[in-house]
Amino acid sequence: MSTAAVHPQDAAALETGVVRKVSRRITPFIIVLYFLSFLNRVNVGFAGLTMNHDIGLSQAMFGIGAGIFFVGYIAAGMPSNLVLQRVGARKWIALLMVVWGVLSAATAFASGPYSFYTLRFVLGLAEAGFFPGIILYLSFWFPARHRAFVTAMFMTAAPLSNMIGSPISGALMNLDGVAHLHGWQWLFLVEGAPTVLLGVVSFFYLTDRPDDARWLAPAERQWLSDAMRREREAKATQSQSSVWAAVKDPRVLLLALVYAGTSTGLYAIGIWAPMIIHRFGFSYFELGLVNAIPNLFAVLTMVLWARHSDRTNERRLHVAIACLAAGVGMLLSGYAANAIVLIVGLSIANFGINAAKPPLWSMPTQFLSGSAAAAGIALINAMGSLIGGTIGPMVIGRLRDVSGDYSLGLYFVSAMLLVSAVLAYAFGLRARRAALDVSC
Repeated sequence: MSTAAVHPQDAAALETGVVRKVSRRITPFIIVLYFLSFLNRVNVGFAGLTMNHDIGLSQAMFGIGAGIFFVGYIAAGMPSNLVLQRVGARKWIALLMVVWGVLSAATAFASGPYSFYTLRFVLGLAEAGFFPGIILYLSFWFPARHRAFVTAMFMTAAPLSNMIGSPISGALMNLDGVAHLHGWQWLFLVEGAPTVLLGVVSFFYLTDRPDDARWLAPAERQWLSDAMRREREAKATQSQSSVWAAVKDPRVLLLALVYAGTSTGLYAIGIWAPMIIHRFGFSYFELGLVNAIPNLFAVLTMVLWARHSDRTNERRLHVAIACLAAGVGMLLSGYAANAIVLIVGLSIANFGINAAKPPLWSMPTQFLSGSAAAAGIALINAMGSLIGGTIGPMVIGRLRDVSGDYSLGLYFVSAMLLVSAVLAYAFGLRARRAALDVSC
């Protein structure tokens, strides 16, 4: 039976039930996958506490190695997302996870700067398709009005990986000497293995499209398929759907620049926070617990922020205000003279960085569809990561070597986030003014 014949009240109840059921099936699983993805890319921050000395890395060299991950990440991002759209998430995500899990574990055997750089680069190639692929995947399953909240739930994995992963990483660092391996080698080996296992599970668990969802009742499957088809058709009449359309759209560039600031902040905290906090004399395990505090605050607040964005159907100001808060938090962290002020600053920054992302990732599919959406999401992710993930860690490492502390690097990150706040506020203002002029 067509969903068009369903009574509006029944249709609302059906929508609520289907979205809840799809959320329960998909969201917890992709949170775990992203948890491992983010952990495998930022656990180098804990490893660097002793690895740098063991394999002969300066702070600047470590920053290059942390950033070179994103050179591979950028190179493979758009092609990987286009492949996912063609072959489906089930096969492609499973393959990517197995490959990057093996590469992450292999970092345990880096023996010098060049092997470290090479492993980080190929890890970036392997991870490139996961995050933009999941953002695209969510657009296949959730109507736009539900997407910011679901995206926020998915993205809690980033602060969760720091919150839960930090104590685990700190504990693994204490295995130094066990089986003649360094603690940082155990860290890479132990945290890479679950990714390979979950990659295999992904092949059997993920479902590519609503039409294939045998775990939905026929009426539920029909409603969701119809709803997503209508949304695609509506966007096709008012949005752009070719890869070239995404490449040349100035809104894609603007969102990429906004994302660059949030990425700079995300990886500044993910990669450098353990070393910044370590100067206050904490043990490895204590360091892990202290580093978890700002991430716990981010997890609790970012979901509420995204829910408010969905309820008000407003994206631009939610991104701008969050970026502003993150910039202020980073500025406070740079001025911090004691651990308490530093943790407060990092908590505010962590909230803003993570809260900005769900409403931001709900914006591209408002004006792009089809291949343009796949390409646009990958392009925003790649361009944002070029600045935030590659240049950011390198600049922080260089400023640390030059100045002797991390304050200048944190001020740099703060400036990037404040620029993102301004750009997010400016997004779409011209179109809004034009619409107002026409209505007048």
